[in-house]
Amino acid sequence: MRILITNDDGMHATQLVPLIRWCQKLGQTTVVVPKVEQSGKSHGIELRQAFEAKEVELAPGITAWAVDSTPADCVRFAVMGLHLQFDLVISGINRGLNVGTDIMYSGTVGAIFEAANLGIPGISFSTTIGFYEGAVTQMDRVWEYFQTHKLMEKGNHYNVNIPADAQTIRITRQGGPYYSDDFPHIGNDMYMPKGICVYENRNDLTLDTDSVMSGHISIMPLSTNRVDLELYADLQQLNP
Repeated sequence: MRILITNDDGMHATQLVPLIRWCQKLGQTTVVVPKVEQSGKSHGIELRQAFEAKEVELAPGITAWAVDSTPADCVRFAVMGLHLQFDLVISGINRGLNVGTDIMYSGTVGAIFEAANLGIPGISFSTTIGFYEGAVTQMDRVWEYFQTHKLMEKGNHYNVNIPADAQTIRITRQGGPYYSDDFPHIGNDMYMPKGICVYENRNDLTLDTDSVMSGHISIMPLSTNRVDLELYADLQQLNP
């Protein structure tokens, strides 16, 4: 298996090397990650400016391409710049959960949507802040679940969240918002975004938010289709 690894926490993320070593058990790995943190960059790409991309040593025996752009551009560069082919893109393990509507902003998930655009299966992984080593120890368990239930044969793209002290694994759907922001004034016409947790527990373990907050590993199938299919069906009557 040919695996592309990327993330949105950048080349210095402490959880990156352990993830690489785990992925090396599955097959040939290529690492293309942002030079600096790109959290919240969603599916953004660079269209008009050149960006730096160079090989760096992350650890003894582990090299990576450090790309001075977004996670989506890392995937694009690996495929269209390095002209490599991949069987799977793994993005993460993100420093912090990516659940609910917050995945719209996630660079970690954005990389998987770019993989989808390029016809490559992908899985994004996120975990509770500070639980990085614990999340890596759960990867065998999660991968076995994927293999046992043939998830990659049933769908090509998934978002996985691994909370601390994870219990069971659950298949979920998207919940509501988890974070929002305030913008306090810090002087000199400057405003600093300040994250605020707005999570509301609906006691619905079919939702990724409630499932993860209750201590379960969430596996959520993803789609790039932005069409409201239910409304589309209702509006078909308006077509001539």
